[in-house]
Amino acid sequence: MAEPSVRQVEPDIFLIDQHFQGVPGIIGSYLLTGGDELTLIEAGPASTTETLLAGIRSAGFDPERITRILVTHIHLDHAGACGTLVRRLPRATVYVHPIGAPHLVDPERLLSSASRIYGDQMETLWGEILPVPADRVVEVHDGDEILTGGTTLRALDTPGHAHHHLAFHDADRRAVFTGDVAGVRLGGLSYVRPPTPPPELDLELWRQSVLRLRELRPERLLLTHFGAFDDPDWHLDDLLSRLFYWAGRVETRLDDGTDAELITRELERVGDQEIDRITDREWAQPYELATNYRMTVDGFARYFRKRNRG
Repeated sequence: MAEPSVRQVEPDIFLIDQHFQGVPGIIGSYLLTGGDELTLIEAGPASTTETLLAGIRSAGFDPERITRILVTHIHLDHAGACGTLVRRLPRATVYVHPIGAPHLVDPERLLSSASRIYGDQMETLWGEILPVPADRVVEVHDGDEILTGGTTLRALDTPGHAHHHLAFHDADRRAVFTGDVAGVRLGGLSYVRPPTPPPELDLELWRQSVLRLRELRPERLLLTHFGAFDDPDWHLDDLLSRLFYWAGRVETRLDDGTDAELITRELERVGDQEIDRITDREWAQPYELATNYRMTVDGFARYFRKRNRG
């Protein structure tokens, strides 16, 4: 088990580093500690459950006080540990988008889809994915308000990365827990990468979701990948510019008949050069671990095929 890493980002919010695959700063969960009960935002993968629980203890709290686990969506890096956690935390209930809820109760289709992407790496990356009992799942709809201690979080339906994606708005702090709708930004760098895995990428819905975040005029974005950022306007600009620039490059090469493997290598050169311009090349690998180039290309390719058929 990796050493726990905990950062206090607000007086009553702690960022717990999952140390995914032993690497710090890739996947984080947020522990909200106001009031008598604890709320966890993002369960993370089952492969890092022990690190998560150790981090909560390191912050000075008993994990068994957790009553709510909010997940932004059901991808395994965000919700893979839900089944494990509800078995370990007797008071905890999982809050999730209505489209995602059935897949937590019966994860067979979710695991089948993920296995097509990750193959024999499934167990190493994500651990054992257990079902969540139906009576421990609460469906969260757009606009629902969840009271967490002294804070109210409002759920925002924010598709684009996935159809079953929620962000959570903390109006009092003018902050948003973004999941993946605000992209991936590691190490505090001025560089936002769009995570575009198949099968549910939708560029226009993503643009609309980002517009919805902008309309809230947040002062802070709390990313799962990774950490708190206080430049939301610049951040969302960088996300959208790269999302649509990369989409255009991939679409052009697909129209040329170029195969996905070559497009992936070309995109890797582009992305690594972008990183080189702002920091050391050593950051290329953490970004690859958070959202790899082949998955990025496959997500764009599936989106364009569906759009062209439609």
